[in-house]
Amino acid sequence: MYKKSQAALEFLMTYGWAILVVLVAIGALAYFGVLSPDKFLPAKCTLQAGIACLDHKATNSGAVATHGVTVRLQNSLGFDLSSVSVRAGDCGDYPNTPSSTGKATLANGEAYTYFIPCSVALQGLTKYNKQLNVSYIVTETTISHNNVGQITTRVE
Repeated sequence: MYKKSQAALEFLMTYGWAILVVLVAIGALAYFGVLSPDKFLPAKCTLQAGIACLDHKATNSGAVATHGVTVRLQNSLGFDLSSVSVRAGDCGDYPNTPSSTGKATLANGEAYTYFIPCSVALQGLTKYNKQLNVSYIVTETTISHNNVGQITTRVE
């Protein structure tokens, strides 16, 4: 009878130590940031067909005037656009902010980099995952449209 209980106790102790070692290893990996999901965040910027998001970034370092979201958009719709307005989540609206200068028109096939100021909304964030809205008017028909997409990136 005692030999059976000793075998059972040895079995439990062996597996107990093995499980404890695995838990300590996982804890050490989590502590040093190896298992941090922020490092595996895919950087992507997607819009509906016709306007391509070529590149993007969110910045919260340096001068306050450089805090914001930068996106490079290309017109692939087949016609020229006017009154182009870009909004990223709860950030300011390009070109309707006082600090924004540049193009509000986009010819067919042309690309332009838009900066959307966002100093308050980016404070304390390590990742930025918001909706991206591009509003424009087709020059030939004067009909306004709204292209909705998603921007996901780390805040630099």
